[in-house]
Amino acid sequence: MKSTSLLLSGALSATVPLVSAGEIIWSGIFNESYTVENFDEWSWSNQVPPWQWYIHGSGDTATYLEVSPDFRNPDSTLADEAKGVRITIDDTSSWNGQTMMRSELIPQTTEDLGSGTLFYHFSLSVPAVPDETLEHQLAFFESHFTEIKYGGADGTSLSWYAGGTSQWTAELKANTWYNFAYGIDFSASTVALYASTGADPLEQVVEGVSASTSTNSADWHVGELRLDNGNAGGSEDWYWSGVYIESGDVTVDV
Repeated sequence: MKSTSLLLSGALSATVPLVSAGEIIWSGIFNESYTVENFDEWSWSNQVPPWQWYIHGSGDTATYLEVSPDFRNPDSTLADEAKGVRITIDDTSSWNGQTMMRSELIPQTTEDLGSGTLFYHFSLSVPAVPDETLEHQLAFFESHFTEIKYGGADGTSLSWYAGGTSQWTAELKANTWYNFAYGIDFSASTVALYASTGADPLEQVVEGVSASTSTNSADWHVGELRLDNGNAGGSEDWYWSGVYIESGDVTVDV
């Protein structure tokens, strides 16, 4: 397992123009016109892009989601990214009666997100460090072949898992932006990790790790799953910014 100390340095569709080295095949960034009401336009009978929104608790959408410039990485260079999203979990966030708390967005697209070599980008930050006794699963696929974890056995670290094993860690600190890209080679069945903080460009921190790479293009979960297991974990806010998927060369600018 590799560990690094990352320090701060100083949309509506795939047609949104981004500062990119590769080709954007799906974009989840938010422009100035996007509001929280847009999430509720999606349903199983009206599958409008860019996001599926069905994994959440019993409250209304505004309880769990909010879009605002306050939730955007201020160092983002993405064209037209005017806002980020707050994704909240609380003690009402049980989905379908599960004992875990969940608030998760999933890409809505007709693009193939599971072939060739693709880079899954996202940045995250927290205004306050969450309960480290409870395991959190972040930015994961349904099979969990790669994901970020926090809490539980990983304590206060953000830990990147690939192939079911922790490969990299960094201490989670409040008000720090952590930037990531999963470099997934679906043909070779490997996943690499690119990471940085703040305005720093992404660097490859772990080379390709063997994993059972697969997706149906509708099972990448952007948000939080917390294993409460009957405990009351309370309310947590996580901020997400710069979420998109590209092919070709990886974009290292935040």
